[in-house]
Amino acid sequence: MFILVTSPLSFMKKQKKKKTQINPTFPNFQQSKFTDLLHLPPPTFAHPTATALEDRINEKYANKVVHNVGLCISLYDLSKVSEGMIGQDGGAHVNVEFRMIVFRPFKGEVLTGRISSATAAGVKVRTDFFDEVFVPATGLFEGSRLYVWIWHNDDQDFYMDKNEVIRFRVEGEIFVDQLPVPPHLKGEESSLHNKPPYAITASCQQAGLGLVSWWVEEDGEEGE
Repeated sequence: MFILVTSPLSFMKKQKKKKTQINPTFPNFQQSKFTDLLHLPPPTFAHPTATALEDRINEKYANKVVHNVGLCISLYDLSKVSEGMIGQDGGAHVNVEFRMIVFRPFKGEVLTGRISSATAAGVKVRTDFFDEVFVPATGLFEGSRLYVWIWHNDDQDFYMDKNEVIRFRVEGEIFVDQLPVPPHLKGEESSLHNKPPYAITASCQQAGLGLVSWWVEEDGEEGE
């Protein structure tokens, strides 16, 4: 048995007016197209179909990493909606094509974040919504050493303290398929399965990179 959830034509006219306010042209964000079969339970029938689908998509995808795609931020728009098939629970199953705003910076892009920690291996950096950025020791300026990390240049020490704003260059990305942990591995060994699903490797070895405060005075003089 089938039920028409909404007229695709009238639905698309409504959707053209409703898009997320995030600017998809910002370099480290991109639009990614998805196709999914979504389940709308009976209580959602009291809401407009567009609203119910948007809520379901954001619930399923927003703030989650899709393997080899990136970190999904929010729904951008709906492209196509099929007729809905009623299931045994009385809910509707709908095939939907839609676009998501995804965080996935390209290699070579320069971003800004804050230092969250430092070890002999390198510096961990976070942004306002993404914590898995790592600058390895080999990606720091020549002459850097660990206390907190210190860059020694022209007989001066430049400290990379925790929570300082840092500018870095994206060098690569790592996706880890998040598989369920087998029961016999639960416990201490399960830490092997706790790697972040998406991480970025970066560097700070060019003029203008590193702590933003290192370059403020020089930038101000150039502006004058």
